[in-house]
Amino acid sequence: MMNFIMDSVTNSWLLLKQASPFFLFGLLLAGLLKMIMPPQKVAKHLGSRGLASVIKAAIVGIPLPLCSCSVLPVAASLKKQGAERGAVAAFLVSTPESGIDSIAISWALLDPIMTFARPIAAFFSAAVAGLLQNAVPDSVSVLQPVDSGGCSCSCSCSSRTSNTCVSETPKGIYKGLIGAFVRAVLEIWDDLAAWFFVGLLIAGMIAGIVPSDFFSSHLGGGIFSMLLMLVVGIPIYICATASTPVAAAMILKGMSPGTALVFLMVGPATNITSIAVLLRILGRHGTAVYLMSIGACSMVCGLILDWLYGFWNIEPSAIIGKAAQMVPEPVMTASALILIGSFAFLRFKKIINRQNIFS
Repeated sequence: MMNFIMDSVTNSWLLLKQASPFFLFGLLLAGLLKMIMPPQKVAKHLGSRGLASVIKAAIVGIPLPLCSCSVLPVAASLKKQGAERGAVAAFLVSTPESGIDSIAISWALLDPIMTFARPIAAFFSAAVAGLLQNAVPDSVSVLQPVDSGGCSCSCSCSSRTSNTCVSETPKGIYKGLIGAFVRAVLEIWDDLAAWFFVGLLIAGMIAGIVPSDFFSSHLGGGIFSMLLMLVVGIPIYICATASTPVAAAMILKGMSPGTALVFLMVGPATNITSIAVLLRILGRHGTAVYLMSIGACSMVCGLILDWLYGFWNIEPSAIIGKAAQMVPEPVMTASALILIGSFAFLRFKKIINRQNIFS
C-alpha cells in the first residue's frame, strides 16, 4: 500500500512538472483573454439569430477558459438576449470542451495531433449540436442572465473588472490593466486548481496501479470502447484541463487516442449537475438533442483520430508527453512550485476570509 502511494505521488509530481510551464503559459493567455473578452461581452456579441451565430458561437467558445458550470450563466444570458437555441447549444459545447489553458496542457502531456484534434473536434461537435438544436421547438424557460457588472461611476469602464473602474490617466489605466490581468489569472486558476490537482492524482494512480496492457485489452479502440467511454464520461464532472493528464495516463497504458478523445470531449461538456440546468435552458427535447449530438460527434471524431494514427503508422505511447522534454528541468520545477504556491495562497486567503465572516 505504501509503495502504491509513493508511486502515485511520484508519477503525479512528474506529470505536474511536465505540464506546469505550458499550463502557466496557457493560464496567462487565458487571463488576458478573460480581461479582453469577459462573459458579459461574449453574451452581448453572440445574442443574435441565424446560422452565422451558430458558427460564431462555436468558434468563440473554443479559446474561452470557462468550465461546464461557469459557462451555464453565460449561455442563459445569451438565450435571454434573443440568441437562438442553436447558438446557445454551440457555445455550451465548444466552450467547456476546449480552452487556451487546456490546449496548452495538451501540447505538454499529449502530442501535436491530439492538441490540434481537441479544438477541431470541439468546433465540429458544437456546430452540429447547434444546427440540430435549431430544429427543436423553442418553448422552454431560461435561467436569469449573469450580472452585467454595470459601472455606475463616471470614469471610463474600458479598463475595469467587476464593478471597479480605473482612472482615465495613462498611469491609472496601466495600473488598472495590470490589476485586471492579475485578478483574471487568479480567478481562472482558483476555479481550475482543485480539479487540476485531482486530475494529476488520478493520472498518477492510473500510472501506478493499472497494468500496462489493461486499456489496450479493454479500450484499445473501436465503437464498443467509445460507447463504454460515453457511459462513463457523460455523468461525471471533470474540466478540460483536469481531464488531460488522465487521458495521457490512459493512452500510455494502451487506450486508443480516439477513445481518449471521446473522454476529453464528453467529460468536460456534460455532467449530472449541468444536465439539470440544461433542462431549463434547452428543454427536454433540446437537452436530449444536445447529449446525442455530443455523443455521436465524439465517436465520429474518435474513429477518425484512430484511423489517422493507423494511417500514419504512429504509436501514440511513443510520442505522448515528448514536448515537455524540450523544457529545462529547473524551469519545470520552478513552474510546478509556482502553481503549488499560488494554490496554497488562494486556499489560505479563503480560509482567512471565512474566519473574518464568522468572527
